[in-house]
Amino acid sequence: MKHSVNYLKLGAYISFVALLFLSQITSAQGQNTVKVTIEPSQQGPVINRNIFGHFAEHLGFGIYGGIWVGPDSDIPNTRGIRNDVVEALKEIKVPNVRWPGGCFADRYHWREGIGTPEERRKRINVSWGGAVEPNTFGSHEFFDFLAQIGSDAFVSANVGSGSVKDASDWLEYLTATGTALGDERARNGNPEPYEVLFWGIGNETWGCGGPFTPEEYITELKRHLTFTSNYNPNVNTQFVAVGPDSFDEYSFGYTEAIMAAWADRTWTWDLQGLAIHNYTRGGWPAEIPATGFNELQYAEVLEEALGMDQYIANNRAIMDKYDPDTEVSILVSEWGSWLAPTEGTEPGFLIQQNSQRDAVIAALNFNIFTRHAERVHGANLAQMVNVLQSVIHTENEKMVLTPTYHVFRMYVPFQDATRLAINFDPGVYKVGDISLPKVDAIAAKGKDGQIYVAITNIDPNNRATFDLSLDGYSIRNVKGETLYANAIDAVNTFDNPNNVKPKEIKAQASRNKVSVTVQPQSVTVLSITTRN
Repeated sequence: MKHSVNYLKLGAYISFVALLFLSQITSAQGQNTVKVTIEPSQQGPVINRNIFGHFAEHLGFGIYGGIWVGPDSDIPNTRGIRNDVVEALKEIKVPNVRWPGGCFADRYHWREGIGTPEERRKRINVSWGGAVEPNTFGSHEFFDFLAQIGSDAFVSANVGSGSVKDASDWLEYLTATGTALGDERARNGNPEPYEVLFWGIGNETWGCGGPFTPEEYITELKRHLTFTSNYNPNVNTQFVAVGPDSFDEYSFGYTEAIMAAWADRTWTWDLQGLAIHNYTRGGWPAEIPATGFNELQYAEVLEEALGMDQYIANNRAIMDKYDPDTEVSILVSEWGSWLAPTEGTEPGFLIQQNSQRDAVIAALNFNIFTRHAERVHGANLAQMVNVLQSVIHTENEKMVLTPTYHVFRMYVPFQDATRLAINFDPGVYKVGDISLPKVDAIAAKGKDGQIYVAITNIDPNNRATFDLSLDGYSIRNVKGETLYANAIDAVNTFDNPNNVKPKEIKAQASRNKVSVTVQPQSVTVLSITTRN
């Protein structure tokens, strides 16, 4: 029997097959496969929990309205401190908070912030926007805030406009028992001494906190370290010197000069930390917008954020010459995105939105700090609430969590975890003349025995599939969550607070391998349970 052929149907079928084939090719081109090898037996240093620290300066609405509303406020509070902010911060296990600044610190006189409300002295905050500083949030309120969120203190002493005696008296007031200053603290409401984990000797003394040459600052540093003491035996206070700013070649000489002086120190003084600052600005003054930016501006800002790695490496190289045993740690005491202020706001209040791009910036910085965990033992995001790359925004009684907040919460298992060796080809993501890695990742063994892997897909255009191999281990279970938004400038607002929020992600596990596909411009954390 002779068969007839329907050429119209045949042609349609051929076209369908061709389209399917082309779509598969396009899908393969638009989705990277990254081969990752994790070696749990090759353990590195502990990832110090203090690299997930925060910074709260008397700046804009960072303190007043953001943390402090006063005990008489209609906003729910405990002794004047916002309950909603406290509960949110407890979730991300804030290890330390740096206070009172920043540039504000070198104009701050601690006695003006203690005692009864009538004894507090109002001032003009000339550092930030010319606002009235009522000093209602002082030492006691700060330590009450720390107790409520379960955090340690990083106090910045006033070197610029203060004196060695002022700083020495302040630390004695905070930490002594049985002295006149300790008794004064008790009369003001706190009989027990406070615990001060970090004591910063000034802030940016090459700029708003001075300005001092390295040699001039070292003279002040030696005096402060010789005559300032912690009197609380329950904590070993770490004294922290001012280090460089990455945008100022002049200030970079601080690292060399301070470490040379430290190596030649006498028995009367010592130092445990060097504070370095490095913001992601996309140029200065800050003009790149926090929202409504294009892909080139996305890449420009991330390129600068990735420069943190070389900046730390440069400081490490100097410190290694004088301190091969890493007795002095690096504290990146100010970092984060510093972008154009929100239109219509006071420029000196540094108010900016927080987008998915900021979430990627946070993850990349955490990864860089982890890679330098031998020397980097602390870092402080600038800032905690309502200022720059903050984790929380407030407006009167309203509060919203930012994409950066969610990254902090996702990275909690990396606090005091042990870094693991990880190998992968990051590929290349290119925009114009800018070339960046497509992806980034770190791995660690948590205190709970789980293996944690943080994956960042920098590429905003393509998904990426990660094939992870854990040599010598058998995988029992894998869980994960991912932070993804369908736009690089997606934000959370008071009207839409869950626009950018972590979601569960599925991963496949087989023997010693895990496979997971992540979205563009996303941050993902996997928790892997093994049988070993």
